[in-house]
This record gives sequence, C-alpha cells and structure tokens, in this order.
Amino acid sequence: MSRWFVKGDIDGFFGLWMDNLINLLLIVSFLKVLLGFPDSLIFGSVLPAAALSLLGGNLFYSWQARRLAEREGRDDVTAMPYGLNTVTLFAFIFFVMLPVKLKTGSAEAAWKAGLAACFVSGVIETAGSLVGERIRRVAPRAALLSALGGIALTFISMDFAFRIWENPLLSMVPLGIILVHYFGGFRFPFGVPGGLVAVVVGVVLSAVLRGFPGGIPVPVGLALPSSAFGSLSEALFGPLAWDYLAVSIPMGLMTLVGSLMCLESAAAAGDSYDTGSSLAVNGAGSLLAACLGSCFPTTIYIGHPAWKRVGARSGYSAVNGIVMTILCFTGSIAALSKIIPGEALFALMLWIGVMMLTQAFQAVPKNHGPAVAIGLIPAIAAWGLLMVESSLRGAGTNLWKVGQDAFAKAGFHLVGMITLERGFLFTSIILTAIVAKLVDKEPKQAGGWALAGAILSWFGIIHAWRITPGGVVSFFGWGAAPGIAVGYLLIAVLFFLFGLKPLDKVTS
Repeated sequence: MSRWFVKGDIDGFFGLWMDNLINLLLIVSFLKVLLGFPDSLIFGSVLPAAALSLLGGNLFYSWQARRLAEREGRDDVTAMPYGLNTVTLFAFIFFVMLPVKLKTGSAEAAWKAGLAACFVSGVIETAGSLVGERIRRVAPRAALLSALGGIALTFISMDFAFRIWENPLLSMVPLGIILVHYFGGFRFPFGVPGGLVAVVVGVVLSAVLRGFPGGIPVPVGLALPSSAFGSLSEALFGPLAWDYLAVSIPMGLMTLVGSLMCLESAAAAGDSYDTGSSLAVNGAGSLLAACLGSCFPTTIYIGHPAWKRVGARSGYSAVNGIVMTILCFTGSIAALSKIIPGEALFALMLWIGVMMLTQAFQAVPKNHGPAVAIGLIPAIAAWGLLMVESSLRGAGTNLWKVGQDAFAKAGFHLVGMITLERGFLFTSIILTAIVAKLVDKEPKQAGGWALAGAILSWFGIIHAWRITPGGVVSFFGWGAAPGIAVGYLLIAVLFFLFGLKPLDKVTS
C-alpha cells in the first residue's frame, strides 16, 4: 500500500498552494479596492466559505487517488488538482459583481449577485455530471476554449500587462523570473518553484523600495463560515439574477467541459478517474461555497500530468486543503495580503492568461485556428466597453450623459461594440462553433448553431441592450433584438442550403 505523503507531494503542495494563494490574494484585492467590500464581509464570510469548499474537494480527490491506487495495486497515482476557478473569478467580478456595484452603489448587493452566479454555476457543474459527455460531443472544443481565451487575452493578460509596465521597478524582475522559468523552462537551484521565487523577490523589492508594510493584522480567533442561504435566496429570486445568467450559465458550461478535459488528461497520464463522481464533487464545492457566502466557484485544475511528473501522489491535495483552511479561518490571509504586494503576482497572472490563450489555439485541430480567432472578438468588445465606461466614470460622466451621437461623430462604433458585448460568452461560443463546423465541411451543423444565435438574440440573451443612467444593461423579452435574430436566421438558411448538396458539388 502506498504512503499518504511522499517527497514528491512537497513539490505538488507548493505548486497547488501557490495557485490557490494567488487566487485568494486576488479576491482580497479586487473585493477591497474595486468593489469596496468591508473587511468583515471579506474575512468573515467570503474567505471562510471559500476555504471550506476547497477543503471538501481537496480531501475527496486525495481519497479518490488513494482508492484508485489500492484498487489497481499501484503507488504512482496522482490526485486531481483542485481549487478556485481563476477564469470564473475574473468573469464574476467584472461582469456580475462590478456592474451591480456600479448600478446600486452597494457592496452587499454585489456580494449577493456573486452568490447567485456562483450557485447557478454550481448547479450546471453538478447536473453536468449526468450529461457532461453529451455536452462535450455537441460543442466543438474550439468554441469553449476560444471564449476562455478571449477572457485570458483581455481581462487577464492585458490588464496585468498594463499594471506591470505602470510600476516597472517592482514588477519587471518578477516578470523576468516568470519568463525564464515558465516560458523558458529553466530551473532554479534546489528545484524551488519559479512562482515562489517571483513572489519572494517581489516582497523583498517592495520592502526595499517602499519600506516594510506597517499595520499588519495579527490573526486573533477563528472566523468560521456560517449560512448565507437567506442572502442567496434573495439574490436568486430577485431581479438582478436574470441580468447575469448570460455570464453564469456559459461559465458553468465551460467549467464542466474544462473538468472533462482535465479528467481526460489524467487518464492519458495513466490515472483514470470516475467521471460522474469527479464532476459531482466539483459542482458540490461551488454550491457549498455559495450557500456559505463565497461568490467564487471551484474547479478541477489543469496540470495533473505536471504534478505526476514531479512525483506528487495523494497527499499534496489533502495538505493544500488543510493549509488553505487554516489560513482563511484564522485570518492569516489578511496578513499575507499586506506583506505580499500585488506587483509580485502580476507576472504570474500574465503567464496564466498567455497560457490560456495559447491553449485555445494549440489544443484544437490546426484548421480551427480561424474559428478560435473570431471567437476572441466578442471578449475584446466586452473589454473595450469596460474601458469606455470606466474612463467616462472617472471623468465624472457616463454613456447616458454623453450619448451615442458623440461617439458616432468621432467614428467610434459604440453601438456595434455594445451589441457584441452583451452576452459575449454565448456569442463567442456560437461564432466559433459556426466557423469550426464550416471548416469541417458540416454546414448543417453550422446552421444549427446559427439558429441558436437567432433564438438567443430574439429573447435578449445576447445582443439586446439599453443605455440607462446606471450604465449599459441587458434587455430581455420577446423580440428583444429582432434585426440580429433575423440576420442569424438568414445565414442559418444559407448554411442549410449548402448542406443539401453533396460536398464535392459545393466545395473547392
């Protein structure tokens, strides 16, 4: 029988722990600075709930690996890595919680909207344990990866690249460390993880250039999670929940399919885990998080083969869950958020974004590259609208006051940008799937995806919007975006017509 903890689990633990720690520090930073959450809400509700969702999943996947090892008589089984979903973290903050905060001015309202989005995502992930394989067969891989790649390019890579070059003295050296280790593949002495080196160097540089931070909170007592079901119910059945289904539903689907890909990757490395239970626990972690007060879903991480190569087995997962729980329950994350400057993390996040975008092109058939590329455009539109609204707000005005005509006179196609931005994740999936199916000479299936675009447009899930004093909002209802719906319908007819004839008659 294999041991619970081996030497390779040390490397696995530090790698997985760094991934989760970075996510928690980002959560603290975004919630405090961007959304104005009080410390009592962050450290008393959000982080303890997130910790418990991490603990449950990490312990399960550790046990799952032990069970597989015992059943197959092996000592080289590696647990699935698991933690907070980085992509969904950004999507929910920028497309769910921030719009609510700007619209209502209330951090509590933004928190409740995040709970609802997390819960819906968890429902989809859990239900997906029954139909996950079917979803994966219907949607081309390029469609889902392109949508993720769009977020990676704009809201992760672009944002953190700007931050790095805004403060180069603190950020450039950690960037160099990330480039040489993760991009170049060079190892540091004694096998120290490059991410850890970058963070330590960032802390030292910050202390030298800024001085060591004062007022570091000393953890006192325990902050245990408590039920947030009342706030969650209020959010689920309130008017705001419907506004953000266009974000939470596709993010749940992407998490589901991404988890399936991770399980396939593990199977290719020799560890074949049960799909149903793996996905069910993944979704249950997100549901638990929402019910206890966290807005951030959990997910199975990519990278199982990498942890297997360094010798990690089952122990690293359990230890990660336990350590993260202690840090969150004791309030130690508050101290770490003071000690570790954001600049120490920017390069790591840039690397994550670049790798996600790279995967969108590399993990699909070569001839699907154009499909991935066109799927990036809606995310760029979403990022562009955020830049426009943020800039106007910083100047003391907004789109309602400035009006569309001012942009039209300047040659800026604001209407088209907003139209692409509304429900951009769905739009990205649809456009990518259409092109992928056409490239594969399957015009009838491309027509089916165009019909989906027509239906979603007609009901306002995508492309329908209004400008209000509080900003751009989605417009739902019968005939919400009729012109675009008809456009999708017409190209669907075109594709179906090409599908009526043999391929050798309609292709060159």
